[in-house]
Amino acid sequence: MPNPRNAKLADQIKVILATALERRVKDPRLGFITVTDVRLTGDNREATVFYTVMGDDSARAGTAAALASATGMLRTAVGSQLKLRHTPTLAFVLDATPESARNIEDLLARAQAQDAEAAARAVGKSFAGEPDPYRKPRLDEDE
Repeated sequence: MPNPRNAKLADQIKVILATALERRVKDPRLGFITVTDVRLTGDNREATVFYTVMGDDSARAGTAAALASATGMLRTAVGSQLKLRHTPTLAFVLDATPESARNIEDLLARAQAQDAEAAARAVGKSFAGEPDPYRKPRLDEDE
């Protein structure tokens, strides 16, 4: 479980970066970006920033290049607002959550289609053997 102080710092860094990306970064390569998560190491020296970008692969590549060129300015913004002794280094990582969710939805849709196909084939069919294959206790005639 993360340290509560680290979690609070991560949330503050997330807000600072989102604001700085919206207002201060004027790079035309920067697409429609959303900062989804920030994770700090235990000593608060390194911050991994997860982000998503709306658009195709060229928009993702352009945004990655824009973030790489603006990393110093963004780190300066984080350091000046948080007033920490050591400003964490920033590493930007494209968040794979939307692709994973889309893959899971595709798998669920395929499973649902296969279930519907199996149910359609089972219409009008009966089980092989007896309808109730389980043994039942004998009933004594005396009772």
